[in-house]
This record gives sequence, C-alpha cells and structure tokens, in this order.
Amino acid sequence: MPAERLSVVVTRRLPESVETRLAELFDVQVRSDDTPMNRDELITAMKNADVLVPTITDKLDASTIAQAGPKLKLIANYGAGVDHIDIHTARQRGVLVSNTPDVVTDDTADMAIALILAVTRRIPEGLAMMQSSDWSGWAPTAFLGGRLSGRRLGILGMGRIGQAVAERAKAFGLQIHYHNRTRLRPEIEAQFEATYWESLDQMVSRMDILSINCPHTPSTFHLINARRLQLMKPTAVLVNTSRGEVVDENALTRMLRSGQIAGAGLDVFEHGHIVNPRLRELKNVVLLPHMGSATQEGRVEMGEKVIINIKTFEDGHRPPDLVLPSML
Repeated sequence: MPAERLSVVVTRRLPESVETRLAELFDVQVRSDDTPMNRDELITAMKNADVLVPTITDKLDASTIAQAGPKLKLIANYGAGVDHIDIHTARQRGVLVSNTPDVVTDDTADMAIALILAVTRRIPEGLAMMQSSDWSGWAPTAFLGGRLSGRRLGILGMGRIGQAVAERAKAFGLQIHYHNRTRLRPEIEAQFEATYWESLDQMVSRMDILSINCPHTPSTFHLINARRLQLMKPTAVLVNTSRGEVVDENALTRMLRSGQIAGAGLDVFEHGHIVNPRLRELKNVVLLPHMGSATQEGRVEMGEKVIINIKTFEDGHRPPDLVLPSML
C-alpha cells in the first residue's frame, strides 16, 4: 500500500500554481476565500495537520502553539519573516519551523527605492492633482522636490535586502551609509562605497534619507523611537519596507505633523493593517498596503520554497530553510 500522504493546512489562498502543486504532493486543505484564519481556526488546523503553512497574518504565539495536536511536526511559513511565530515554544513541542528567505530581496529593495522617489519627488501629490483634473499647467515653482544624487542614505540593517537597496541607491548617486549589528567585510563595503556607523544615533542625525531594512525582534522594537526621530534633520525622510514595529509610529506621526521630519514612505505599520488615521491626512507621507514583496514571480517562488521544505521534511531530512531560535 502507498504511504499515507502528509496532511497540510494552508491558512491563506496562494497562487494557483502553488496550490495545484501542493495538492499533487500532499493531502492539502486550502481556504475557500482569501481571509485570515481566526485563532480558533488556527488551533483546529494545528490539531489536525502534520504541516501548517501560515503567513504573516497568522499570530502563532505560545498559547496558540501550546494547543497544537501531536500530529503537527512542521510549520512551513510562507514568507521570510517569522516574528509572528513563537519559535521557542514550537521547538519545545518538537515542531520545526521553516521560512522562505532570499526570495523577495529584489522586490522589497525595488519598493524601498520607489518610496524614496515618491516622497522626495512628491509623486503622489502630482498624481492626485492629475486625477482631480485640477492641473492648470506647468509652473516653475510647482511640486518642487529634491534631487537624490549627492544625498546621504542611511540603511538600518545591511543584510540581503539592505545591500540590494544600497546597490540600487548607488546607481542614483546616493552616498551609502549603514548601521548593522556587525560590520560588513571590507570588500563588501568597497563594493557599495559604504560608510559604517557603529553609533546609530550619530548616523541618524546626519542622514538625508533613512531606510529601515532590519527584522522585527525584541531588540529592534521601537529601535527608531521618539528620541532618535528627534535626532533626524528637519529635511530628512524615513522609508520603512521592513517591519512597522521597528518605528514608534505615534512619535513619527507627531514629528511629521509638526514638520520636524520632512516626509516618510511606509509600506508597513506598527499595528498591522490598522494605520494611524492622522498619518492618512498628511501630504508628506506615502502609505502603501504592504506591497513590498507583491510580485507574481516572488509569490510563486515563495510557494516553491514552502513545497521544498515540506517535501524534504517528508523524506526524513532537515528542511533547507529551517529557522533556529539562535538565528533570531
């Protein structure tokens, strides 16, 4: 008799090609509509499945994972970030956690540059005028933004995405500066002509643009707090395509409203999809609905990584993208 196939529960709708391939390989349960599971549904799924495929919208905290059934052996996360999963509790219960790194690096870096351009060149304001039919023609002083070339870009988090941002920014003539937990090797610094700042405070106070590209961990929560935001130049802009929790959103909103910071481009928010309503009122802010990784190619590649992790686990081997508590 053929071996029983792994039971896999997918919490959100994935690209059709990914769902089709999952169904070919495993006993898969997918969502009928593209809405997040509530906590009770997540618990039921973890009680009945061998493998859970969650996304960033699924909060798998210690109390939720504690109610998983004995069948659950792998959480194959659809996405690189795993701050919504209590990795330590999962490992204590014998549940492995994998993710999908290195897939959306270019897509997220592209979006960071898009936000930098949108804020500094006031693109949304121009778009709004054109869509409202209020444009009366070109004027020498209308919609004056700022030139990128020669400006200082400070990158907070010089990992894969941070380096991809640096590569693109260098082509625009931006001066590359960065703060990271560890300094890059000299040859990598030379590649980007990058200046390392051991002190985040000193870097923040001297930059024209600050790009947030670090993950959300306990040590990075509100790393850009009110005190550090006050260090920024009044002509500076902040761009965040990483995790909203890294920035104190209330403090940022206050400083943008008062003109202490020139502008911001945000693709992520501190409280998920709940956005500070005062942010929406500001003309010097560009807000996007977490689109940084939203490309067809990226979503399919993420699914392919999920499948490889599950299949490798099924074959009795360590998933290639296993997440360990020591990595966080």
